[in-house]
Amino acid sequence: MEDKPMESKVQLTDPRALRAYAHPTRMSLVGLLRREGPFTATRAAELTGESVASCSYHLRILAKYGLVEEAPPGPGREKPWRATAEFTSWPGYSEDTAVASAAEALTVAVAENYFHRMTRAIETRGALPRTWQEAERFTDTSLYVTPDELTALGEEIDALLARYADRINDPARRPEGARRVPYLQIGYVDPEHPEDGRPPEPDPEER
Repeated sequence: MEDKPMESKVQLTDPRALRAYAHPTRMSLVGLLRREGPFTATRAAELTGESVASCSYHLRILAKYGLVEEAPPGPGREKPWRATAEFTSWPGYSEDTAVASAAEALTVAVAENYFHRMTRAIETRGALPRTWQEAERFTDTSLYVTPDELTALGEEIDALLARYADRINDPARRPEGARRVPYLQIGYVDPEHPEDGRPPEPDPEER
């Protein structure tokens, strides 16, 4: 089997693929393969705490939808797996109700995963050196922008982050002291402040 470079992005549009990827173990496996792979189901079990049989099952499901694939065989009888792309994307909007529903479910699952990881980072940040604690970003702001302006803002941020992209797969390009830092981008229309003059809907306990 040919050892080929990883693609930049895999685009999910099949509702079945979207719902399959929404499983937390599968998202974890894809992320680990991108950072630590290729590896076997046995190694996947060591990294995730799942059983080998469970990891094998989830890897096969991921392969079915093009998120992972078999890697060139290594020593021994077990087959290694690798991620097919560095990033996963899915529709932010679709007129197909099945796609829209599945994409929404995946976005919720990813947001829950972000929240879990961020909560753990906050709980353990006291063990970091002061320089890292002061450098970390936990902040938010509100903007009044149009859809086009929000799109342009995201593209500008992407361009800034692209300066560091070559360090992902090439450790030699990482300066001394560099560590892996997940950097989240989340911009959403505030549902609590509609702009049509109506007051926001009260929470159920306020009715």
